[in-house]
Amino acid sequence: MSTADTARTVPIIEARKLEKFYQHPEGGRIQVIAPIDLAVFPGQILALLGPSGCGKSTLMRMLTGLSPASGGTIYWHGHPVDGKFPNVAIVFQSFALFPWLTVIENVEAPLEARGIAPIERHKRALRILDAVGLDGFESAYPKELSGGMKQRVGVARALVVEPEVLFMDEPFSALDVLTAETLRGELLELWLEHKVPTRAIFIVTHNIEEAVVLADRIIVLGRNPAHIHADFPVTLPQPRDRKSPQFVELVDSIYRVLTQPHHKDDLAPARTQAPGAAPKPKPVMLPHTRPGGLAGLLEILVDRGGRVDLHRLAEDLSLDLESLLPTIDTAAILGFVRAEEGDAIITPEGHEFAQADIQARKAIFRKAALANIPLLRQMEQALRAKSNRTLSEEFFRDLLEEHFSEEESRRQLETAIQWGRYAEIFEYDAGSGKLTLTES
Repeated sequence: MSTADTARTVPIIEARKLEKFYQHPEGGRIQVIAPIDLAVFPGQILALLGPSGCGKSTLMRMLTGLSPASGGTIYWHGHPVDGKFPNVAIVFQSFALFPWLTVIENVEAPLEARGIAPIERHKRALRILDAVGLDGFESAYPKELSGGMKQRVGVARALVVEPEVLFMDEPFSALDVLTAETLRGELLELWLEHKVPTRAIFIVTHNIEEAVVLADRIIVLGRNPAHIHADFPVTLPQPRDRKSPQFVELVDSIYRVLTQPHHKDDLAPARTQAPGAAPKPKPVMLPHTRPGGLAGLLEILVDRGGRVDLHRLAEDLSLDLESLLPTIDTAAILGFVRAEEGDAIITPEGHEFAQADIQARKAIFRKAALANIPLLRQMEQALRAKSNRTLSEEFFRDLLEEHFSEEESRRQLETAIQWGRYAEIFEYDAGSGKLTLTES
């Protein structure tokens, strides 16, 4: 093997058994990311895909040193990273520009922080602004720029430090469809023509087609805790034809993986307990959706004969994966739909729900929720056990924090309250934070 071939096969960044967890005050821990092995190789664009809240951004932040890992080791060219940040840069979803600085001053900012002389940093900033198509806007302020131009400034600011690995966290999700498509094309052009001073790109995304258009390798994360669900090499030549059978087949394959809501990784550790404590079952993690979207999905399934290809459905509804999958997950948890080979198939219970009137839907939802969602069943039982049938939401949040982070516990409780109110399991007073059982 030649020296050049060896250089291409040695990872720039390698994570071994990298994990993230939070210690619980009562003992044990909440596992957010299971121990993961992952490598970023030179000459590759690597895309990290996964459902909302699965830990994609957390993993990226650990790889870049922005967030400490709870365990495992990160290697930089084969050497452990010991507190020194590797030569990386990040493009964030939010533009994160300094509003009081001009375009060129924003791009020069990281060079100034590194102590680069004014003349040198000005030259480097001008070169990179020209590469990303912002020449002529050097003296403009962020408030004068469109969303696409602001993100170009963000890309330029990341590239000006000449990172060996460029990390991008949902870089196009805040933009309209056409602008996002334009910027993807421009990024790919810069990469393929070697106009950017970087040897690898690591992009976090929820958009399957974006990943297949850009990436040489796609890693799909599972969740609860986060773990590598699948790893797809992409060998399609650039530029890629979205209508080619190979492209469509790969997109469909990734959809099939992402629509397995009950997939579990046997290597992902469960939450540990304090010594002598009985293990507690982990609650079902609720997708953050509203019942109205569920009803619309089931009505569409009925209209289309009870079975649809999820990829085709997303295209027909002009939705991306981030918008569609949580609703599919909700329907699957309630037993209204089952996912099979990338298709959604309505169940008899789902068909009954779709055909029912408003009050009958509430009754069907209530029955399914209490049968399939331990959290709502636990909330109903706890309220019934109180003489006044009332409890504070803090009581339930404390229970959730035994299994989830503080932020995820808040979101889980918000979703459970929405579902419980719709099903008329309980009433909720936002002013007092009290839940009261709805008597039959």
